[in-house]
This record gives sequence, C-alpha cells and structure tokens, in this order.
Amino acid sequence: MDFKTELTALLPRLRRFALVRTGSLDAADDLVQAACERAWVARDTWKPGTRMDSWMFTIMQNLHIDEIRTAATHGIRESAETLEVVPDQRWSQGMEAGLALEQVARIMKQLPESMRVVLALVPIEGLTYQEAADVLGVPVGTVMSRLARARSELMRRLQAGAGEAGWVAT
Repeated sequence: MDFKTELTALLPRLRRFALVRTGSLDAADDLVQAACERAWVARDTWKPGTRMDSWMFTIMQNLHIDEIRTAATHGIRESAETLEVVPDQRWSQGMEAGLALEQVARIMKQLPESMRVVLALVPIEGLTYQEAADVLGVPVGTVMSRLARARSELMRRLQAGAGEAGWVAT
C-alpha cells in the first residue's frame, strides 16, 4: 500500500484521537490537518512496513503539545467544548451490552486528559503499551499505570452512573 492510501485510510482514527486530545471538533480537524501536512512533508522518513498509525499518533501528540506550549506562552486559553467520542467497534464490544455509548462519552470527557489519551491509544486504537509509550514519550510502566487507573476510574464512574439511573452495570 502506498503512503497516500495508507494515510487516507487512517483519517477516521486520527480524527478520533484528535477529538480525545483537543475536546473540540474544530481543533481536532485542525490537528489532523497539521499532522497530515507534517507527515506528507516527512513521508520519506516513514519506513514502509512499519505501523503508520503509531507514527501519525506521535506526530499528533507532538503537535498538540507544541500548541499547548504556544497557547500557554501567549496566554491563549481554549474554551471547554463538547467532546463527542465515537468509540469504534472494538471499544463497543468491550462495554456491557446495555450501556449507552453517550454515557461512556460523557464520563470519558470527565476523566483527566492523561487517562483519556491512554484509553484512546490502547483499547480504542489498539496500540501496544510500547507503541503508546513511544507516542506519549513516557515509560511503558507509566502507560500501564495510567491505563489501569483510567479503566478503574471509568468503571467506577460507569457503575455509579448505573446505580443513579436505576440499571445494573456488570
């Protein structure tokens, strides 16, 4: 598969990851566009046969960190916008049958960013712990720890929400 075809096939996943990172549809689209532009310019550095998704997530992660630093330096604060996470089929299959996806999205957006990001990279996007660690620039143990805490907190909040709604989360 050539570079352009493989990159195009990744666009839905890149957008989903960008939504988790930015919390805004507009900002997510801007991040995806910037990452694709950067990847296109650096396409000769990508090695065919390696995972393009990990390479692209790393580019997006670095771009987002650069944007945050720039905003902090210039005193720009992003407004809180609705995060519309659209989990993919693998994520949906992992959730209890009766659990509404809107509930998961609502609870996920309440989690700290470090938890949302590892949930997006490992269970949703299917990266290995090592690949997620490379994308985030942290040790594998940190990814494992964040993911365990994120899963635990997500389940705790889902179960609490289930009790309030009068249905049972298993």
